[in-house]
Amino acid sequence: MKCPFCGKLDNKVIDSRLAKDGDAIRRRRECIICGRRFTTYENFEEIPIMIIKKDGRREVFSREKVYTGMKKACEKRDISINVIEEFVDELERDLKETGEKEISSRIIGEKMMIKLQELDDVAYVRFASVYREFKDVNDFVAELKSLLSER
Repeated sequence: MKCPFCGKLDNKVIDSRLAKDGDAIRRRRECIICGRRFTTYENFEEIPIMIIKKDGRREVFSREKVYTGMKKACEKRDISINVIEEFVDELERDLKETGEKEISSRIIGEKMMIKLQELDDVAYVRFASVYREFKDVNDFVAELKSLLSER
């Protein structure tokens, strides 16, 4: 680590501890050359998950997009925001745990469909109509028949 005062690389760590938020390590250092002290922070570098869209484009995973999609599907339904937030947290954690750097948007869409089907049939059909790109009423009817036959 380069000293911010004299620019030399010779320094020693005199104290290490977790930063206030717990997501970084705070280190107090002392320059061996000029004797001045300074603080550095060591952070975990996260490699973003890339989502492969239907058309082949790639974009960084956005928990905000998932949250917005779930919220729209559940609009005016008796579903707590906490339930939606917990699902988004769980989904993001699951995606990171796979260790994959690129994930198909279909995987995320299907996980959202499964969760919405558990939560509320109306929210499920709302999301399915957009996700599966229903073209007309027949697509809705087919999905509803499938939903009813499962019950």
